[in-house]
Amino acid sequence: MRLIFLGSPGAGKGTQAAVLRERHSVAHVSTGDILRDNVRGGTPLGKTAREYMDSGRLVPDDVIIAMMEERLAQADCKKGFILDGFPRTVPQAEALDVLLERLGIVVDAVVLFDVPDELVVERLTGRRVCGNCGAIFHAVFKKTSVPGICDLCGEEVVQRDDDSEEVVLKRLEVYKKQTTPLTGYYERKKTLVRVDAGQCGAKVVADIEKAVGRRNDIDQER
Repeated sequence: MRLIFLGSPGAGKGTQAAVLRERHSVAHVSTGDILRDNVRGGTPLGKTAREYMDSGRLVPDDVIIAMMEERLAQADCKKGFILDGFPRTVPQAEALDVLLERLGIVVDAVVLFDVPDELVVERLTGRRVCGNCGAIFHAVFKKTSVPGICDLCGEEVVQRDDDSEEVVLKRLEVYKKQTTPLTGYYERKKTLVRVDAGQCGAKVVADIEKAVGRRNDIDQER
């Protein structure tokens, strides 16, 4: 199983990737994690990335692609992987295609998580995080036993600044501007499958597995 996940913030990409990782023994490859690991580890690529980050600039695509190449060469990616958070633009997708072709890797499907904006806003604005242990709760879907207090360590849970409604709406706007052409790019390549991400988690996972299986059957027929 080799997949690329596309979807807005709050669509559930990371949650479903974690489930599929356990079910199919594939690697969950998050570009955010790759970037943080390289910066924290002081790798040559991490040092380059840090220079951009410290000056408030975006890390260039070629640096991210180089990190991605190193990550895909690791042992846990041999049985498959899910790319979460990359690509975000058509130039990134084109660079990724060149990388995958050079590595001899064929992606099974690009999965687009379709979810209504109002549900994304509800999911993200209701998220509460423990400042001590990092546990995540939700004001509606996963309440703490004692209001405002973490069930695990007893410390206060808070709403992150980037989970305010104003910020969430801006993030959605940026996502749509970036991803609309990206969706078209993968539709033209006939690798895109759409999944209703507003359903319960188990149904989303089942739909992804079904879609990937169907695409594999089509490819074999060809």
